[in-house]
Amino acid sequence: MTLLRTVAPSAEPVTLVDAKRNLRIDHDSEDALLDGLIRAAREEVEAACGLALVDQSWRLVLDKMPSTQRVLLRRHPVREVLSVTIYDHDGAASVMDPAGYQLDAHARPARLHFVDGPEPGRAMNGIEIDFTAGFGEAGTDVPDLLKRAMLLLVAHWYEFRTYFAPSAQPVSYPPGYERLIAPWRTRRL
Repeated sequence: MTLLRTVAPSAEPVTLVDAKRNLRIDHDSEDALLDGLIRAAREEVEAACGLALVDQSWRLVLDKMPSTQRVLLRRHPVREVLSVTIYDHDGAASVMDPAGYQLDAHARPARLHFVDGPEPGRAMNGIEIDFTAGFGEAGTDVPDLLKRAMLLLVAHWYEFRTYFAPSAQPVSYPPGYERLIAPWRTRRL
């Protein structure tokens, strides 16, 4: 099972203006650095919580259909399933009829249940599930706690960027970061 992003988000949840206001910066000389820190903070929050903050497209690749006929889509919140593609022995692709599966987007992780789960012909990567996930198209759709966690990371990484080599980053996380993302983390037993 491989999960990969096929289309990146078109916007960041936190704008450059928001980050500069938070850091009380009134010049433009470090805008490129701040843009990179904002992107890194979004990626960190998404990875830590299993989320897609702003709408983006993902592909889940499976070798075969699970015996339960149920596939877990491990990016939250799932907005829609775009397509399910099955590959035969010769590598020819066929798109599955949407009537053959049902999405439970309210569960976390979202579940995709197949009525009659087809078996792919290829031994590896025989099933591709394309879906979109995210809270919405704009940063205003993202919950405030997650944006505040991003701002906290940006400020921390901005402050401590000169103490450690770039290869050692991120060195640490600021106090309070874990508390801000805690409601969004997936718990495992």
